[in-house]
Amino acid sequence: MSADLQIDAFPPAKMAARMEDVGVTKSKLNIWTMFVLAILAGAFIGTGAIFCTTVLAGLGSAGVAYGIQRLLGGLVFCLGLIAVVVAGAELFTGNNLIIMAFANRKVTIGALLRNWAVVYTGNFVGSILTALVMFLSRQFTFGSGTVGLTALTIANAKCGLNFVQAIMLGIMCNALVCLAVWMCASARSTTDKILAILFPISCFVAAGFEHSIANMYFILSLIHISEPTRLLSTSYAVFCLKK
Repeated sequence: MSADLQIDAFPPAKMAARMEDVGVTKSKLNIWTMFVLAILAGAFIGTGAIFCTTVLAGLGSAGVAYGIQRLLGGLVFCLGLIAVVVAGAELFTGNNLIIMAFANRKVTIGALLRNWAVVYTGNFVGSILTALVMFLSRQFTFGSGTVGLTALTIANAKCGLNFVQAIMLGIMCNALVCLAVWMCASARSTTDKILAILFPISCFVAAGFEHSIANMYFILSLIHISEPTRLLSTSYAVFCLKK
């Protein structure tokens, strides 16, 4: 029995094979299953952003150093990708690794683009719903409004980036997200996956890189808080909700 017990991480060659198999499985998902799992992923990333915003609220005025603030924000933001990976949701930035299965001709270009399009759309819907729920909860008023002020500050900074800067920061972010997901392929347990995610994701948040799905939540939150009447009316129209 002890001979069968293995605790070492999977080697890179086995990781690559596992990632290709995962890519094939993801590409073959039913479109509605894929879409719902993508909505969940958008909500999970939004939840990580909520955690991050709440923890960062008030730290600057308390005199906490910038680097420590970023580190703490990065550590708690990891919740988003941990939930995506462990719960099996569909996240666009992680699903970019389906390109490995495509490169080895295990997935067609049509299946690849179908997955990316459906998952990106679902992530956006999940982000919209999460931002709307958080606005209606008025969680942004907590801490005497410091939570909302932090959310506005983060979103305004993101909107102030020029195009080239945003693209470069996005590339660096997704390199680290893909690294985290890739290292999860070496894992034999949930604990292994969490540890594999922790440092790459903390790094991208601490360094100020730009995650496209997290930005959906942050920027939608900015619009919700700063222009609630316009966005609420739009949200209700889109989702056929009644007051």
